[in-house]
This record gives sequence, C-alpha cells and structure tokens, in this order.
Amino acid sequence: MCARIELLGLEVDPLRMDQAVGQVMAWVADPVRSCHYVVTPNVDHVVLLEHHTPLREAYSKAGMILVDGMPVYWAAKLLGRPLPARVPGSDLVPALFNAARSDAPLRVFLLGAGPGVAQRAASKIEHRWPNVQVVGTYCPPLGFERDEAENQRILEKVSAAHADVLVVGLGAPKQELWVHKFHEQIDCPVALCVGATIDFLAGEKKRAPVWMRQVGLEWLHRACTEPKRLAKRYLKDAWIFPQLVAKAWWRSRRQVAVAGGIK
Repeated sequence: MCARIELLGLEVDPLRMDQAVGQVMAWVADPVRSCHYVVTPNVDHVVLLEHHTPLREAYSKAGMILVDGMPVYWAAKLLGRPLPARVPGSDLVPALFNAARSDAPLRVFLLGAGPGVAQRAASKIEHRWPNVQVVGTYCPPLGFERDEAENQRILEKVSAAHADVLVVGLGAPKQELWVHKFHEQIDCPVALCVGATIDFLAGEKKRAPVWMRQVGLEWLHRACTEPKRLAKRYLKDAWIFPQLVAKAWWRSRRQVAVAGGIK
C-alpha cells in the first residue's frame, strides 16, 4: 500500500476503491489468518479522536484507514494533502461483494444491527451477489461489550463460521473499540468497521441520494431520518470540526513560514 498521509491528527491510507478492495482480497487470500481491521473515519470520528484515547489506540492498530466523510476528504485537499478518492464503508462492502468470484465464493459474517436485520441483509446479499455466502449473523445484546462470556460467545461464533470477512455494524466508536480489543482473537482475515452498512443492505435504513453524498450532505439526510439519535451529535460536529480544520491550516501555514525563514 501507499505511505499513509497525516491528516487532522490521524493517519489515513490514500487509496481508491479498487485499491482498497484489492488489499482486502489479498488479506483474505493470505494463508496466515491474522485479523486485519479496517476503519473509515468521518467527521464524527475526527472530533472523537481529539479526546478519546482508546479510539486513538484502536486507530493506531488498524490495517487500513479509509476516509469516509466528504468534509474530511475536502479538508485533506484544503490542507494540501489531497486524497485520490473517498472510500465510504457503505460503498466498500458492496464493492467487495462485486469482486467475489464464483470459483472462490466470499464467506461473510454479519455482526450487529438490530434483531432480525442481519438475517434480512443476508437474504438480500445472497440474492444480489451469488458469489457471496453469508455464513453467520449475530445481533449482540445491549451491553455485550462489558460481558466477557458474551464476548467469547461472539468470537466462537465467528470462528465456527470460517468466514473470510467480518462485517461489523455496531456503531462508532463501539465497533472500533471492540474489534481492536479482540482482533488478536478474531479468527477471520478481515474485519470491516462499517457502521450502518448492515442496515442499508437489509433495507432497514435508506442511504442519502447520490447527489447528497456527492455534495457532502449525507449527514443531513441521516440527521433528518434519525433526529433523536443524530441531531445533537451532528450539531456538535458542525461546531468543532471547522475549528480543527482551521487550526490544522494555521499550523501548516506557520510551518511553511518557518521553513522559508519568515518570522
């Protein structure tokens, strides 16, 4: 993979979708089944990373860090660190399914979403992508992350399924923290921390129209569809994120000035 780029206090992989899919498939094909996990930072992640030490630790061990949010993509360009593309988790999973071959079906385990949602997603996945086999689904109970017996039960289910890819839809930062904590015990080559993707695949939630995604308004669509859960978060992010970008821009200007000998 290409060298990572420092951006807003974290490092990101400057990859296109096809490159990200290729890397996931390479991990799947590796006979050594150590778990590589993928995180997809959006504005909310960037804001959380400012003060959330456990999340920063989870990011530090990630196999791939792919920019999801359009505002983060734009910020990279503004700060002189342009990325070749934005790679949202909810697009990465279908792109990965599209790459599955009939001679080597992709085995997938769906972890997360609400009761019954992953099963509905599994049915739709196998209908749309015949080269993908959903070999397991599980919706953990509330508070599972604090229950060691439940955590071990999840790990055993994943191991018994012999999956190639674990799609984790537990919400941020819970999914990143859980996968980081157990990645050495997860018997699956790849874990994708991709938020509401399972809900989208099941048809439980609708993604924003393509034009809204392209102009950076996907957050507005989600806030309108889930106002009680998301409105407060997005208001906070809308206040803090521009400040983080402005501070980063000012630091970069100062560094250029110092390098040029300007006082």
